[in-house]
Amino acid sequence: AEGLFDAGLKKALPRYPGRIGLVTSPSGAAVRDLIHVLGRRWPVAQLRLYPVPVQGAEAPAAIRDAIAAANRHGWADVLIIGRGGGSLEDLWAFNDEGVARAVAASAIPVVSAVGHETDFSISDFVADLRAPTPSAAAETATPDQAALLESLQRAQRQLTYRMDGRLQQHAQKLDHAAHRLQQRHPSRR
Repeated sequence: AEGLFDAGLKKALPRYPGRIGLVTSPSGAAVRDLIHVLGRRWPVAQLRLYPVPVQGAEAPAAIRDAIAAANRHGWADVLIIGRGGGSLEDLWAFNDEGVARAVAASAIPVVSAVGHETDFSISDFVADLRAPTPSAAAETATPDQAALLESLQRAQRQLTYRMDGRLQQHAQKLDHAAHRLQQRHPSRR
């Protein structure tokens, strides 16, 4: 009723994020997966971990505080929040109303990556984007460096080809002008 799930309120993710905040456990598999995928896909991005417990009674408050801290700092271009899979009870912190409100209130775009493909949390519906896994969140939040490099190389080849064509045109015009100048030289007349 408050519109927290409204698609019209979703913020767009930055195309080329320079700073990515990670709100997750510092010791879980999710953080390792995130760091690995982000390092492979978009190594130019700086990462900042906001370490939180991702399950248990203290998790919701810690997650809310980390999201608020990230917004106060204003450092990150995008936040990825979440954890790897687990039971419904393990994932419950991301169903907390306070966490959902913190995600919705974030000025920084938020990607929610809680659990695996079949897991859904309230945070997923409130976030600007839901990813089925932490690895997928890293892929969604960043461009593929290899594809971007290939595209830039293709553009460079096309630019070189066009510049060579233009240079040839100007060289022909210059040769023609030089020939005409020699024809009109006073010594020839």
